[in-house]
Amino acid sequence: MRIAGVNIPREKKIVVSLPYIYGIGPTLAKKILSVVKIDENIRVKDLTQEQEDKIRAIVEKQYKTEGDLRREVAENIKRMKDIKCYRGSRHAKHLPVRGQRTRTNSRTVRGNKRNIATSGRKQSAQKT
Repeated sequence: MRIAGVNIPREKKIVVSLPYIYGIGPTLAKKILSVVKIDENIRVKDLTQEQEDKIRAIVEKQYKTEGDLRREVAENIKRMKDIKCYRGSRHAKHLPVRGQRTRTNSRTVRGNKRNIATSGRKQSAQKT
């Protein structure tokens, strides 16, 4: 089944498969299924064509997902960088934005740089 340009897994339950779409989490997936009146425990492969069309219509018409949402988030970050607000400067420096400490535990944003560091000793020149 394809929704918003994403192939969702057929073997999993529909409530687990819907969050594969960027912008839909577990809570929103349950809300969508309750609106369409589909059981959460049904597998994607067992859905009828009508049920698939109802889910697809709600997701694509009512919610911003995938490319549009990614574009909006990128524009918001770019706007913050352009106006040089505090959050924008944190994004630009690749540092945590939401007040986390940086002395330790900020590897998620900064990347895993620990494996780059070597011992301070330089290799001696090789004889040929």
